[in-house]
Amino acid sequence: MIVFDLQCENGHTFEGWFQDSSAYEEQRQKKLIACPVCSSTRVVKLPSAFAIKNQPTAAEAPQQPPAAINLERFGRHLAEFVEKNFDNVGPDFAKEALKIHYGVSEPRNIRGVSTPQEEETLRQEGIQFFKLPLPSSSSSDSDA
Repeated sequence: MIVFDLQCENGHTFEGWFQDSSAYEEQRQKKLIACPVCSSTRVVKLPSAFAIKNQPTAAEAPQQPPAAINLERFGRHLAEFVEKNFDNVGPDFAKEALKIHYGVSEPRNIRGVSTPQEEETLRQEGIQFFKLPLPSSSSSDSDA
C-alpha cells in the first residue's frame, strides 16, 4: 500500500491509499477518485517529502542502549495531550465525525464515545478513527 497526498481542482487536500502508483493513475483516469469535500474528480498528487536514514556510522551510534520508556508517564502525557487538543463531543462522537467527514462541520480534532454499531457505520462510510484507552484519571475511560 502507498499513501498519496491529493488535491482537487478547488484546492481541497486529502489523503488517498492505493495498491501502488499505477493503481492511483488508473483510478484517476477513470475518475474514481473524488474529493471528500466537494466531490470533484479532477485531482492531482501533491509532492510529499520523506527521508530514509541509513544506519548510523560507528561515530554516530549511541554508546549506551536507550533507556526504557516509562509507559505510565507516556500514558499520562498522551491523555493530557488528547484532553487539551481534542474537542470532547461525548456520546455524539459518531454524529460529529460524520458531519466533519461530509463537510457540514469544520474539520477539527474530536474525542468522545461511540457504540460498536456507530463504529461500524463510521467504517462503512470510510471514516478513519482509533480507540484510545485513557487512564482512569481522565474525563472518559473509552474515548474514541
